[in-house]
Amino acid sequence: MSGAVALPLSEAELQFEAAGGTTVRRTVLPSGLRILTENVPGAQSAAIGFWVPIGSRDEQRSALGSTHFLEHLLFKGTPSRSALDIAIAFDEVGGEHNAVTAKEYTCYYAKVRDIHLPMATEVLADMVAGSVLDPAEFETEREVILEELAMAADDPADLVNERGFDAVFGDHPLGRPIGGDSGTIGAATRDAVDAYYRREYRPDRLIVTAAGGVDHDALVTTVSRALETAGWDLGAAVAPAARRSTAPADLGSGAAPIVVERPIEQAHLLIAAPTFGATDARRPTLAVLSAALGGGMSSRLFQEVREKRGLAYSVHSFAATFADAGLFGMYAASAPAKAPAVARLMHEQLRELADAGLDADELRRTVGQLSGGSALALEDSDTRMSRLGRSEITTGEFVDLDESLRRYDAVSLGDVQDLAAELAAAPWTLTAVGPLAADRFDGVFETSAAGA
Repeated sequence: MSGAVALPLSEAELQFEAAGGTTVRRTVLPSGLRILTENVPGAQSAAIGFWVPIGSRDEQRSALGSTHFLEHLLFKGTPSRSALDIAIAFDEVGGEHNAVTAKEYTCYYAKVRDIHLPMATEVLADMVAGSVLDPAEFETEREVILEELAMAADDPADLVNERGFDAVFGDHPLGRPIGGDSGTIGAATRDAVDAYYRREYRPDRLIVTAAGGVDHDALVTTVSRALETAGWDLGAAVAPAARRSTAPADLGSGAAPIVVERPIEQAHLLIAAPTFGATDARRPTLAVLSAALGGGMSSRLFQEVREKRGLAYSVHSFAATFADAGLFGMYAASAPAKAPAVARLMHEQLRELADAGLDADELRRTVGQLSGGSALALEDSDTRMSRLGRSEITTGEFVDLDESLRRYDAVSLGDVQDLAAELAAAPWTLTAVGPLAADRFDGVFETSAAGA
């Protein structure tokens, strides 16, 4: 494989070799169902995911959390399997199964020995296509989700992250909380969630990905048979659902500092700014910038905030990208009295990167860190399975390890400095959770910019 491989929706069959001697195949069935596999020679495990490109950003504001609610309910039984049956099916073979609701997709996944992949496929297909959404289970799960929301609200790191996304994205659907809130979950009805399920879960939206010890043709047969057994009609000719638009979203211009006052020992801080979407060619540059700034123990934030000044135990930077927008942020937890200084210092580190850039050794180390981390992550079949899903849902191209490393190696010192300057000039937001008032952070970004 040389370069990225495009995944056009109009192509019924694709097959190519990827880094490490793996074979990637994709089949688009007449019903619009897409099945992608990556066969890894010698692998004795397999990971499989059933992806639906529906997430929290697709909900009506009055029904926030309905996608996550539905994810919970699909584990609660089908006409042929109880919730306990589903759990036992994986436990008795030492497998793992779970699901994740994100802002742009929901994924139901499992990891098992390769010999148990047919079982995992059949159970997940039954859940996705044949769940009954039993009314009694609906009410029980409502209480479970309310407890989950309460648990997240008690975790200041989770809370500052959720409020930080809201601050950056504002009224844009990406700013909505994935789990909803107690009001919308309390008001949800079984009929409304069931209608959402019937409307959004259909063959032309579904993407099945598997990686590890997997036979593509056998999986296509098993998936098709299992979905039809669960009640789906795969006979109609339907084009695959179009991918989301990647046209840059129109986001707000920042927000005043947001502080959630809590009687806890530390202040949890998130400063963040909007960036670009998942198909932007500068994603490798952003990865290098984030890693150099706050991606490890040798990063600038770790060295300056923790090692030299002892202001925080936990400090890092991160980037999140979606189809049409993204976010770059820096997080730290510190003593409340030191929080304004920490926020100012984090932003100053970005300003210094914008003013002076990285040196050659720093760039070399950072690219090495990203390259090694990428290679190690792909030792897991679930990482490969997830890469297939994200490629098909969002970017429309498959990028293997060799191409990823080539893109990191192509990032220049000037690329990083230019992007740092762009980020430094972006509208920044500050979110904090802890025992302090919002006016403690007045002028944080202005002061840091003037002092840089």
